[in-house]
Amino acid sequence: MLLQNKNAVIYGGGGDLGAGVARTYAREGAQVFLAGRTREKLEAVARDIKDAGGNADVAVLDALDENAVQTHLEAVVAQAGGIDISFNLTTRGDRQGTPLVELPVADFIGPITTGATTNFITARAAARHMIRQGSGVILAIDSGSAHGSPLMGATGPADALLDTFIRNLAVEIGPHGVRALGIWTSGVEDAVSPAKLTAVNPALQVDEATFRGVLEHLSSVRALRRSPRVAQVAATAAFLASDYAAAITGTFVNVTSGTFPS
Repeated sequence: MLLQNKNAVIYGGGGDLGAGVARTYAREGAQVFLAGRTREKLEAVARDIKDAGGNADVAVLDALDENAVQTHLEAVVAQAGGIDISFNLTTRGDRQGTPLVELPVADFIGPITTGATTNFITARAAARHMIRQGSGVILAIDSGSAHGSPLMGATGPADALLDTFIRNLAVEIGPHGVRALGIWTSGVEDAVSPAKLTAVNPALQVDEATFRGVLEHLSSVRALRRSPRVAQVAATAAFLASDYAAAITGTFVNVTSGTFPS
């Protein structure tokens, strides 16, 4: 098992990607601590993990709440003896489909602020514990849009901030035996739905034909001409968090998020 005897905290563990990662981590031997804002979703994932013979705990918290994140991690460390993996999969509230010159200030600043705040709070809290134990992995995820993606609103700038934060964090914590790295992915086929597309772009009217067209377009612009699936993203996340990837830090792995950023 890739993650035998590892303790993993997953923020946003009730979402499609978070749930997929959590189930994969548990299957690979990790004790999983699910954190998020919706208890029902978290408990459903935890039940799946336990029914499959794994270990999972649930904590309802907002990753924007610094004290809640810190208190929860201290409880995890006290219960499990340490934290080996921290993965932030919380949403930022991106708004897309509007040219930047027409985008409201709130729709531009909001995702940048939310993404920066949640990733900083969760990564900093984990890093403090990991530095003391001399090991650990901090994972992040974004769409890899930092190098120029039209009509994506604040997604590109928010991705650029996270990319840079992870790389700088990796340099600082690396000498303590702690790694920081991430995954570029977007439009994960079995995690996309018409409702999610509309939430990101309220002006988009999504019927079944439109939805299939969006999926086909996404596949056509991929480096591999196919869209990733949750299981593939989760498998990559498991490998990156494992000791097999112990020499990898300060970078992002592209899980068919599109053409390779320059």
